[in-house]
This record gives sequence, structure tokens and C-alpha cells, in this order.
Amino acid sequence: MKPKKAPQNSKKQKFSGSTALVTGSNSGIGLAIAREFLTIGYDVILTGRSSFDADTVLTGELKDLDCNRYMHIQADVSDEHDRRRLADQAWDWRGRIDVLVNCAGADILTGEAKKLTFEEKLRTLWSVDVQGTVGLCRDLGAKMKEQGTGCIINIGWDGARRGLAGDSSELFALAKGAVESFSLSLAQTLAPEVRVNVIAPGWIQTKWGAGAPAAWQEKIRRQTLSSRWGAPEEIASVAAFLASPAASYVNGQVIDVNGGYAVN
Repeated sequence: MKPKKAPQNSKKQKFSGSTALVTGSNSGIGLAIAREFLTIGYDVILTGRSSFDADTVLTGELKDLDCNRYMHIQADVSDEHDRRRLADQAWDWRGRIDVLVNCAGADILTGEAKKLTFEEKLRTLWSVDVQGTVGLCRDLGAKMKEQGTGCIINIGWDGARRGLAGDSSELFALAKGAVESFSLSLAQTLAPEVRVNVIAPGWIQTKWGAGAPAAWQEKIRRQTLSSRWGAPEEIASVAAFLASPAASYVNGQVIDVNGGYAVN
């Protein structure tokens, strides 16, 4: 007897009535997380500094998606006034936020930004990755604690604690190390009502990775026990777990999602 197939929409209503705000959700890991949350039933606020068509980026893979279940707010999290506007508008949409995912991050590896000086790149990373994350965590974390429940997931980097040579690695270690340390203290502040955890991705194939030179492709293969790049969707799966009741006893943790680090 063949096993019965689970209904295709069996998990869509799992978190119906819950609301998530995902920053940096116009592409890469943030978009993958937003899609995953929509798939399992969350209402989702997408946001990014640049304007983008949420209908286009979402419905390409999520067929028959109810447009009333998501909204887009254009905002620059590095700007204090813009960040507070985002927090207020996002909260007002459903009158609550159950999950906050801080995925917004400055791209200093591609485009014009890669030509910036070390100091300019540091200021950019600090204002987006650190101040943007800290500001939203404080603005919305306090409201979550008052409402009696909530979950915050911040994005770190697995190299922040291990170290990696090079200017870019030093910069990301500074920024993501700060995010991780702040998150552990925030977990103490907001407990027990709100859980705060960090996902620390390793080599995830986003915009830069897709066009990385052959030498880098080989380096990633050698430096991961899985011998490959990770996919944004693999980070999204961990985010969905951390936001779920299955992770109700997981708090104040930094979780590496890196395929296993291979020491060469």
C-alpha cells in the first residue's frame, strides 16, 4: 500500500493569525524567510531600503497567494526616523507583531560600495547592520514584551567568533559580532515573554556568491563539511523553526548554519 501524500497546503494555516516583520526582504536570505513565513501561514511585512514590487518577488513561487496577507513598507533602517516609522506602520497593520527578523544588511562586496574605503564601509555596515538591528529590536521588543509574547531573530555571521583574514572579514566580524553580543544581552532583558536568537550563516549563495570567481567556489567547497554553498532557503527553514512553538525552550542562542566548518 502506497503511503498517503500530505495535502499540499497542509502547513499553510499552521501560523494563521500571526504576523512577522522581515527586514531586508527584497532579495536573498530576507526574501527567502518572508516566503517561508508566508507559506506556513504568517501575515508578513516585507521591507527594504529600495523600492520593489512585492507582488512580483513573492508570487513568482507562491501561487494563488492572498495579497491581503502581506504588505511592503519601503524604509531605510539606518535612518532613525525612517526606522521608527517602519516600526509604527508595521505594528499598526495588524495591531501586533509576533516575529521580528532583522535581515537587513549593507552590501559592501558588489556594486559601487566595493570601491569605498575601509572606514566608509565600516560606517555603512555599522549604520545598517548594527544600528538598524538594535533600533528595531528596542522599539518592537518592548512592545512584544508588553503584549506578553514574541520572537526576535537576528542575522549574524559564523565567522564573527572564528575569525577570517581580510578587510571584508574584519568588517563583517565587527558588525555581526556586535549584533550577536547585543542579542544575547537583549534576550536577558526581554525574557521570559520574548525569545531572542541569532542565526549565523556561513557561505550562503546570494548575489555575491553567484558570481564569485572559480577560486572562491573551490574555497567554499573545501571550507564546508557539506562541500557546497548553502541556499537562502536553508536559513529560512531555521528561522521558521526558531519562530515556532517547537523552539519554545531555545532562547539567547547563536546558531551556526554553515554546513559544518572544515578546518584545513
